[in-house]
Amino acid sequence: MKNILKNKVVLVLLGLFAIISCDEYLEEDLRDAITPENFYNNDKEAELAVNGIYRIFHDNNLYRQRGLDNYYTHGADVVGPNRNVNGSIHNYLIAEGVADGNGTWAQLYEVVNGTTEFLANIDGNEKLTEANKNQAVGELLFLRALAFYHLTNLWGDVPYFREMLNPIEAGELGRYDKDLIRTDMKDDLTRAISLLPSSYSGSDLGRATKWAAYALKAKFHLFDKEWALAKSACDEIINNSPHTLLDNYADVFNQLDPTNAINNEHIFIIDFKADELATTRTDDYNPRIRDEPSNRNGNAVDEFGNPVLKANGTQMKRWEYFQSLMLEQEEDMQGYGWSVPLPEIADRNNWQEGDLRYDASIVTEYLGFQLAFPYYRKNWNLDQVNSLRGNHHENYIVFRLADIYLMAAEAENEMNGPANAYAYVNKVRERAFDPDQPWSGMSQTEFREAMYSERKFELAAEGHRKMDLIRWGILLDVVKSTVHRNWNNPAANIQPYHVLLPIPQAQILLNENLLTSDPSNNGYR
Repeated sequence: MKNILKNKVVLVLLGLFAIISCDEYLEEDLRDAITPENFYNNDKEAELAVNGIYRIFHDNNLYRQRGLDNYYTHGADVVGPNRNVNGSIHNYLIAEGVADGNGTWAQLYEVVNGTTEFLANIDGNEKLTEANKNQAVGELLFLRALAFYHLTNLWGDVPYFREMLNPIEAGELGRYDKDLIRTDMKDDLTRAISLLPSSYSGSDLGRATKWAAYALKAKFHLFDKEWALAKSACDEIINNSPHTLLDNYADVFNQLDPTNAINNEHIFIIDFKADELATTRTDDYNPRIRDEPSNRNGNAVDEFGNPVLKANGTQMKRWEYFQSLMLEQEEDMQGYGWSVPLPEIADRNNWQEGDLRYDASIVTEYLGFQLAFPYYRKNWNLDQVNSLRGNHHENYIVFRLADIYLMAAEAENEMNGPANAYAYVNKVRERAFDPDQPWSGMSQTEFREAMYSERKFELAAEGHRKMDLIRWGILLDVVKSTVHRNWNNPAANIQPYHVLLPIPQAQILLNENLLTSDPSNNGYR
């Protein structure tokens, strides 16, 4: 799906029927020409509508930049800023109107609005062929469920609707119990599974398959502690899908070739493409040359200890020599350096001996130079040919197979203890260690607590850690016991209510009913 639609028709439709204002999408000369009555007349128009929803997920407030990453990676024990930035979020100084996620909220409801509108016009539409109609409905159900997954994760109870509302109704809608919402989403995903194809090819790679719907359904069940249902959904993927674990952990994240950036372990990704719908998230993980390497302004010497001279005969600084070596292989450090490993996870001594994932995940030296900060190698791309600053092609991996194995292991242990859970986790660890270090001989509690670390190291900086800590009930304890850099002190500020965000102030000003069911606004008042 690299050729994601830029067609004005879909953007106008999304704007025309959105509850949350998005006037920037509307163009006056097209409002009278395009309406629900004269659109959705054929398979192509239905596909354009669905593509418009995918496009919303490419927004800065969701997957393109640090929108969702702000709340899924920062403020835990794996990612932090390399300087005094992003402090409101990382240090739990969140309040109504301060880092309350309003942009993310608005974009997620853009998805809800669009999918609900398009489902009303596509589902049961006799003008469409059965196969294309089924796929479109399945994708829309999945994408709406993904939006509510994020909404309920971040805010708990939220406004909920399954049919389009008029502006007055929308403006007065209160919050619904998240359990009700998630129950409906699981049902929608069951239907999506029956409608979606098993795989795609060519330009359609990246669209949601039935396995993506199974993965999201498994997440809902796992978060709701519905262990049997979670494991069943995971087993469907493990046993019946075309997805396989790659032999080499580092290969999972190798996206140097823009034409071959999706692999068999990826179950669902948000696909980006330079010059069309590019991502800037990579820049958050890419270093800044102004920071690197350590002792950057010292005099440069080569591997033999000889001074490295410029053309004018003066000695290069270490950073100049370092940069010149990168440029020789068409690389550079032109990122923001915003998101780097926290000190504990960056320390090899805190990883189990023989864990190959360390070098694939963390980098502390490059081209023989010690770096001033550690970085996430799995999330950076220094390529200056295909992946330029502000114009990166790297995909955001939302769900991958190793996560599914670990979820199955956790669910099995919670139901029956570790005896049959070992096979799942050891499948993941088999490629992670040399020599292999399988788990055995644990109690149920020991297995559960070992999974806290296993998921941390396997999935570091992939957007799972903070929600894992929240659902395990250990976020506060972990944040308070984690070493942070001296410009951050989340341990002093974090409170029990920080497991959720406050309903954004901008939304409350528009609709006071958002406080009716909870005047405390998730504990922030």
